[in-house]
Amino acid sequence: MENLEILILLFFVFTLSAFLGFELIQKVPSQLHTPLMSGSNAISGITIVGALLACGVADANFGKWLGFAAVVLAMINVVGGYVVTDRMLGMFKKKGK
Repeated sequence: MENLEILILLFFVFTLSAFLGFELIQKVPSQLHTPLMSGSNAISGITIVGALLACGVADANFGKWLGFAAVVLAMINVVGGYVVTDRMLGMFKKKGK
């Protein structure tokens, strides 16, 4: 029964963080989006380290696959964030030779 309680608690934390993240991002003005995205890329880098540790420590196959999925999704987030940030910063460069 204890595992079910932990699973419910983790699901509650996940749901709450998803809701709060959505509300926070929705309130950010467009001028602050790029600097905040750069900060979130650094946080996603930390997430990759945590996902690698979780993948390596897991005993069951499900845990290893879940850790692998976390690594893949965090890498997509980091690479995509840097691409978008580079593209946004390119808008401010002077055009010419």
